[in-house]
Amino acid sequence: MKRKAYPIALGAGVALVIATAALAQTPNTAQSPAQNPAPTPAPSPAPAPAPAAAPAFPPTATITTPGYPAQAAADPKLRVLDLPNGKKVHVLPATLETTQWGWFDNAQPPVLRVHSGDTIALETMMHSHNQVVPGATIEQIKKLRTDFPGRGPHTLTGPIYIEEAQPGDVLKVTLNKIVPRSYATNFNVPGMFGQFPNVYADGQVKYLYLDLDKMQTEFLPGIVLPLKPFPGTLAVARKEPGRYSSVPPGEYAGNMDIRDFVAGSSLYVPVHVAGALLWTGDSHAGQGNGEVNLTAIETAYKEFNITVEVIKGKPLDFPRIETAKSWITMGFDQDLNKAWAQAKAQTVKFLAEQRNVPAEQAEKLMVSVSDCRVSQVVNIKKGIHCLNPKNTRDKEDMERPTKETSKYYVAHAKDADLNKAMNDASMGMIKFLETEKKIARLDAYGLASVAMDCRVGAISDTEKNVHCLVPKSIWVASKK
Repeated sequence: MKRKAYPIALGAGVALVIATAALAQTPNTAQSPAQNPAPTPAPSPAPAPAPAAAPAFPPTATITTPGYPAQAAADPKLRVLDLPNGKKVHVLPATLETTQWGWFDNAQPPVLRVHSGDTIALETMMHSHNQVVPGATIEQIKKLRTDFPGRGPHTLTGPIYIEEAQPGDVLKVTLNKIVPRSYATNFNVPGMFGQFPNVYADGQVKYLYLDLDKMQTEFLPGIVLPLKPFPGTLAVARKEPGRYSSVPPGEYAGNMDIRDFVAGSSLYVPVHVAGALLWTGDSHAGQGNGEVNLTAIETAYKEFNITVEVIKGKPLDFPRIETAKSWITMGFDQDLNKAWAQAKAQTVKFLAEQRNVPAEQAEKLMVSVSDCRVSQVVNIKKGIHCLNPKNTRDKEDMERPTKETSKYYVAHAKDADLNKAMNDASMGMIKFLETEKKIARLDAYGLASVAMDCRVGAISDTEKNVHCLVPKSIWVASKK
């Protein structure tokens, strides 16, 4: 049964730990009436009116530190800095006042206002307001989810208000530069979330050192992964009022988890409210297509440098991404079959526009030129994205092997149900890593999440194919 998206209630004010400093969250009374309804007065001489209902989400935090007064509001003029080349850049640090933990709200006051064409250098935090850092145990990480049901784990920097943006416009966000922290994590929450929570009900957290000179990390001894940083979440505000979990992606972009969205790429996303209201978080240093154990190579960014541009008169109904070689179309749904149908519809529409051909011809063309992958299956709404080359001579690696090749270990499955095909193919790879590569079961689950590439193969009404590949190149010779 498909669930509708409703705002999800959470408990009010919580104590947060930012790195090693304890920062207390204090109430902010500037709640909208919908989030903090006024109490109903009782007629005199009845008892005092009942207290107001708790807000659906904790209010925006005000920083307090023991022994120091509460921090005053920031001066936005001091966030515009001069560069050596004579240009200006907006700088947005990640603090409790410039971030939200796990929700979007189109009534949230902006933390920064910029103009179309401006560049912003911002920071992001680790999950749960920077509480998931080296040293945090899997039990503590689970508690951060169970204590706040319905709220996403992501810490989101923003929102940023773009002055010229109005509903019906398109916001183009170009990723200029991404600089991660020197560490990251991968974890599966015991008995919760992920593709196989019942099979891997015993949780695990791993912390990784990111070698930013070599742009690689050693996930396990002798298994080295290339780093390809990208924002797991980049979103504009939803059109619906209220506060919503940051977990599911949608027409506002959001938690897309598309690993091809790296520096040099641009997101085109429809604007739904004045100012667009841009957030980012869920910062990744790399990820597998599928992200099966729930997490990627999860990090935070010391610098996420972007340029925003408002495009008028060219409306979109759904996000698209432009990379150096391809245009990416996408689809999201709780049912992977429906996510595929949406991705296919968006791809046919794009190809018809790009090639100036009828939709029927574009659909036939898609079979030969579009390369579709399973982005993720763990964000309530599962995702499929299709890479459409700008130049047919510049196609991505479109291999769809059914057995091991010189480059890849392969697990292949087919079924009338795309969800079942994805489950079988990905589990086949995990079991291969456990039995043939002798990797411990939770490590195999994690490695599949960060390194496996699940590709959509031939699709018909009666048979849908999924091919999950792991490159052999990540196994390196042991150092003596």
